[in-house]
Amino acid sequence: MTMEISSNHSNYATSSTNTTKNVGSTKDSNVITSTVEMKTSTPGVTKTEQIKTGYKNVNDYSQYLQEKYRYMNTGTTSMQGVPTTVSVSSAFLKKCMNDAEKAKYLEENLAAIPDCVKSLCNSVKMAPGSPVVTYATYKIDDNGNISMMSGSTNDPDGKIAKENAERKAKEKKAQEEKAAKRRAKEEKAAERRAEKKAAGKARTEMGEYTVSATGTDIKAVTQKVIADSSGTSAPIGASFDIKA
Repeated sequence: MTMEISSNHSNYATSSTNTTKNVGSTKDSNVITSTVEMKTSTPGVTKTEQIKTGYKNVNDYSQYLQEKYRYMNTGTTSMQGVPTTVSVSSAFLKKCMNDAEKAKYLEENLAAIPDCVKSLCNSVKMAPGSPVVTYATYKIDDNGNISMMSGSTNDPDGKIAKENAERKAKEKKAQEEKAAKRRAKEEKAAERRAEKKAAGKARTEMGEYTVSATGTDIKAVTQKVIADSSGTSAPIGASFDIKA
C-alpha cells in the first residue's frame, strides 16, 4: 500500500518573531554578509549563522545558496535514504536576495529540511504496518509558502505486491479454466443438437417419416395410414363391420 501526504505552510516555527537580529555584518562589493540568530528545527533552539544578501541577480544568489544547501534546485537527492526534492521559486529567490529578513526566513527553512525528513521517516515507521517513506518533495512558491508531499509504503521489498500478483494470477487462471469448461460443455451440447438435427434431416431425405391415424374401425384406420403413406386416397367402404 502506498500513501501520499501533502501540506502547505509558511514557516515551520511561525510562533516566533521573524525579526532578523544582526550580530555583525561585513560588506564585500555589493554582497552583504550578516551574522544572525537563526531558528532551528528544534523548538526554542537557535544558532548563529552567516547569511548573504545584496546579490545583483538570482543566478549568483542561487549559487551561494546551493553551496550551503546542495539539495536546493538540484533535482532529487537522498536524505535518510529517501529520494528528496527541494525547489524554490525564482521569483521568491529574487525577493530574498536583497531582503535580509526574507533571506533569513528562507535559509532557516532550507537548513531544517534534513531534520524534517528524518522526523518524517521516524514518525511514519510508528504507523500500523511499519511503513517506510518512499519520497519527499518540498516546494517554496513565489510568496514563500511551503508545500510538502511524501509517499510511503508498507511493502518496501515488494513481497506483498508479489503475493497479491500471484494470488490474482491464480484466481484469473481458475476463472479462465472454469469458463473454458463451460464453453466446452456448451459446445458439446451444441454438437449433440446439431447431430440430432442432421440425423432427422437425413431420415427425411431418405424418405423416412411417420404417419398416424385414429378411428373406431381398425381397417379404416389402417387404410388411412396406407393412403397417407402412399399419397393416395383411402378406398371408400374399406372397413370392418365392427361397432364400437
